Amino acid sequence: YDIALLRLSGSATLNSYVQLAVLPQEGSILPNNYPCYISGWGRTQSERRGGARRSRGFPVGKPETDRVPPACLPQISLQYYSNGNWYHTCGGSLIRQNWVMTAAHCVDSNLSFRVVAGDHNIYQNEGTEQVFSVGKIVIHPFWNRNNVAGGYDIALLRLSGSATLNSYVQLAVLPQEGSILPNNYPCYISGWGRTQTNGQLSSVLLQALLPVVDHQICSSSSYWGSTVKTSMVCAGGDGVRSGCQGDSGGPLHCSVNGRYQVHGITSFVSSLGCNTRNKPTVFTRVSAYISWINSVLSQN
Repeated sequence: YDIALLRLSGSATLNSYVQLAVLPQEGSILPNNYPCYISGWGRTQSERRGGARRSRGFPVGKPETDRVPPACLPQISLQYYSNGNWYHTCGGSLIRQNWVMTAAHCVDSNLSFRVVAGDHNIYQNEGTEQVFSVGKIVIHPFWNRNNVAGGYDIALLRLSGSATLNSYVQLAVLPQEGSILPNNYPCYISGWGRTQTNGQLSSVLLQALLPVVDHQICSSSSYWGSTVKTSMVCAGGDGVRSGCQGDSGGPLHCSVNGRYQVHGITSFVSSLGCNTRNKPTVFTRVSAYISWINSVLSQN
């Protein structure tokens, strides 16, 4: 009977940060091994003295990050082959059961790649992974490897087979063509990238809140200036949370009308450091490329 209800002194305002919980049907019981998520501000390791609190098991590293929720299930690990082993290099989003969306700079080389869907710890086999070789790479024709700031940092990968959708693998929802989110809109980056500048890759999939910085602010002289284009999305820039090497190609998730959409593809950060203040993480704006994406999918 460890349950209590609290009546508040007032009514909460529902918005992008506050929503009501949905309770289950009376008597419903989930099956063994059904994936669920705990959240909270509890300690990240067991107390040395007495008490019932146990280790929370949340990964730590990127400030204010935790185990990625179901909204991030389209996330994949893009890996390259070298000297008999596979190594994580970038993220990506599963947009069809046999197609992945990532950044052009992630695959603009002669390396051999594979895609791992349903992964959580990239250094362990947890039994949820689905592994595919890459059958075809389609890089945007206007991409220029010598000018990342020129934009068009997007590529589509056709897989050797079709992913099975389940509790660990889901398709990404893409935004409406041309849609642009307002300043300070709450979005989340996810990936296995470095948890600090010059640090190590994260072994587990992490997420971090990165509010949108609109183009007018992001293109101002105190931010990125003319480096950022209207075909990009800026997010973050607080000097604490950001994308970093290894997050490239991965998604920027934003909840719109109750559904998470992939509004950005992680593209670049400042050469001064991943979490440089007033240098938000820059993403390819997915809504600027919907027609190109649909064209590639229909022709292949």
